[in-house]
Amino acid sequence: MTRFEWRGGPASLRFESVLDPVELTHEKDDLWSAEVEMPARLRVTYHFFSDGEEHADPSNPAGAGLNRSIFTTPDLEPQPHWPVAGPDEVLDVPALRIRWNGSLGRKTVRVHQGGKPVVLLLDGDDWMYAHPAVAAFESAVKNGEMPPATLVFLPTPRDRDAEYSSPELWQAIRDELLPLLASNGVTVDLSRFVVAGQSLGGLSAFQAALDLPALVSKVACQSGSFWYARDLPRSGLSLDGPAGGDTAERLRSRPDLSGLRVAFDVGEHEPRMHRHCSVVEELAAQAGAAVRVNRSPAGHDRVGWRHALVRDVAWLLG
Repeated sequence: MTRFEWRGGPASLRFESVLDPVELTHEKDDLWSAEVEMPARLRVTYHFFSDGEEHADPSNPAGAGLNRSIFTTPDLEPQPHWPVAGPDEVLDVPALRIRWNGSLGRKTVRVHQGGKPVVLLLDGDDWMYAHPAVAAFESAVKNGEMPPATLVFLPTPRDRDAEYSSPELWQAIRDELLPLLASNGVTVDLSRFVVAGQSLGGLSAFQAALDLPALVSKVACQSGSFWYARDLPRSGLSLDGPAGGDTAERLRSRPDLSGLRVAFDVGEHEPRMHRHCSVVEELAAQAGAAVRVNRSPAGHDRVGWRHALVRDVAWLLG
């Protein structure tokens, strides 16, 4: 059992995934607590919810942005390269800021200029403000695990469902963003261009490799939403549909993926995702892609994806 404590008024303990919310019990004065049985091999993001607001755990030095904390079961080693950053720590953001006013509306793209390979990070806001991706990648470079790379942080879209399920995003990246990057001194060599995405972003990155193989040939995909099918309701969320959704249907036509290199990862603690991810992994390999498959000790949670992100980008550039 793991004990969590909160000082203040009534509160609940909420986890990013895997575990249900837990109401804290009042002990004395302003002390509230809960004991939670944690499954083995789990790294999870959590927060306290009190008086309508979300709070990081003030007694936990491992944070993920202003209002999230990270819990790791004792049977796991620390994640390499990712520094412990408390909720009060302000993370450095990349110095180069590019205004992208195009067919997708206004976006602010941040760029960390490293080496010649370019890594495009979908949902880049999370990788700047909650999880210190620049520090993690720089640590991996210093440790000799990957070459220096330029990181491009694409902001999280307002409507993730719409933008990440449309090929228009990747057409705009090809026709608008890449020339804009070049005009700002960041030239993208497509032979060393890596795209990384999680959840719907992982689905989008992999679909881009199918739609525009000349643009995207190296993909890091964590917990890709391969359950997605366009004939589902507007929300698109149905893990009980056909395994692999629309993506598996496309792959069954055996496209030539011999030019694709893709690293798949999904959480050990999100079992309903496994059948969707497994069929896509298998079909991609059968179509000729160079495939790497891993399972991380987490649920549908960015704290699990972040280790896979650095590890898999390093493999894609290796």
